[in-house]
Amino acid sequence: MKKVKKIRDKIVLHPIMSFIILILITIGISGILSLFDITGSYNVVNTKSNSLESTMITIENLFSLRGLKYIFSNTVSNFASFTPLTMLLITLLGIGIMDKTGFLDTLFYVLTRKLRKNVVTFILAFICILSSIGGDISYIVLIPISALLFKYGKRNPQAGIITSFAAISCGIGINIFINSVDSSLLTYTQDAANLLKEGYTIKASSFTIVMIIATIALSFIITNITEKNIIPRLGKYEAEEETEEKYVSKKELKSLYISLAIGALYLLIFIYNIIPGLPLSGNLLDYSQKLYIDKLFGYNSFFNSGFVFVITILFFILGLVYGILTKQIKNQREVCDTLSHSLDSMGKVLVLIFFASAFISILKYTNIGMLLTSWLAKIISITNFTGLPLILLVFIVTAISTILLPSSIYKWSILSTVVVPVLMNSGISPEFAEIIFRAGESTTYGLTPVMAYFVIYLSYMKLYNQDKRGVGLFSTIKYIIPYSIGTLCMWLVIIILWYLVSIPLGIGVSPLL
Repeated sequence: MKKVKKIRDKIVLHPIMSFIILILITIGISGILSLFDITGSYNVVNTKSNSLESTMITIENLFSLRGLKYIFSNTVSNFASFTPLTMLLITLLGIGIMDKTGFLDTLFYVLTRKLRKNVVTFILAFICILSSIGGDISYIVLIPISALLFKYGKRNPQAGIITSFAAISCGIGINIFINSVDSSLLTYTQDAANLLKEGYTIKASSFTIVMIIATIALSFIITNITEKNIIPRLGKYEAEEETEEKYVSKKELKSLYISLAIGALYLLIFIYNIIPGLPLSGNLLDYSQKLYIDKLFGYNSFFNSGFVFVITILFFILGLVYGILTKQIKNQREVCDTLSHSLDSMGKVLVLIFFASAFISILKYTNIGMLLTSWLAKIISITNFTGLPLILLVFIVTAISTILLPSSIYKWSILSTVVVPVLMNSGISPEFAEIIFRAGESTTYGLTPVMAYFVIYLSYMKLYNQDKRGVGLFSTIKYIIPYSIGTLCMWLVIIILWYLVSIPLGIGVSPLL
């Protein structure tokens, strides 16, 4: 038995091989489901007639000539248009210059030198949870920066990667500040609520109280798991170069403050242009939308389409100014060299992203995730559960469906027309229905490689790996399991407590009708 265990410990399946196996499994399942003509359906709300219309879900068979044609003709284009890839490459240009010039090293030293390590972890977790306001770019920006934060703090950078990814993914349903996804979810919730109670409206402030509590609680949970579970498991990180104790000179400190001041000025100009109603302001909004949140995050708004580049320019300014003032950058040639600093070791990462993008696009094309979610929605509709058992059923259904259909909007478009009316008939408010949905998906969102940004987490874990066994797809998932369990326990406590005591969800909003 000991020999078997030793062999098993030495064998870690490479992530690329894992994605290839998942692709083959997906192709096989699509063929079997298509052979037996397995279908599903879900209802959508016709807002004009305020009635339900059925939508059929059929499986796209990849185990066929048509399916093979799709794979061969779309794999390259799917990789080229894979959002995490383009966002990562652009953002790393800015992160590279901040890292190479020493800006991040100095910044992290100044910010953390008088803080205990667990306090730094808590602040990181708290910021990552709040970062949901910026959407998916938080994965691209915070994961590499978190790795450097821990590395410069003489801790294992993998711990920073795990902490940031866990906080962002487990905090997906915790949004104190409403974003574009929340706006879309609110629309589906309101449309579903109008089926039973016409004219029902949901305000953006409906979730404020519960979200503040959840943000603080999850930050403590993530900090505790990182410090007591993850860091001891990872062990010590051996830096490539043993560095002496950090010392920041007056010149470096002055350069840091000047670069931060210029960066703040840049941000103020940007922020001014997303505030409507002021002289020459609001230039970055989409005025074809009615709600401000939709004007800000609408598909045609500059803020939505250009936010990644805005962040990259900010990083470029911070790193460039600091580098010039500290003489780390002396000419235009060095500026160009520093831009590529973070891209120097990205070759293997790009290969990994290629196979991940292929798997995600193939699974999405088959409609397997939507089919599973529609079946689970049917279970909710045919059961006679009420009250707390019904709430727990919705929670479990959402958690399971998230594994194959991580998109909040797609998932809620299928579930909302069932979940909201069923819960309302049980005396539970539409707002609380959405809270239960968001809580359920938070528990498994970080566990599924179907989630597009999981590959960013996986790539950086591999980039900073020093274990001779290597980094595997499922070994990286294991690190997130404790966070998912902690998130599960937190949300169950909140949901049950809020339901039994009827604590307000937000300003003037109760979990009960």
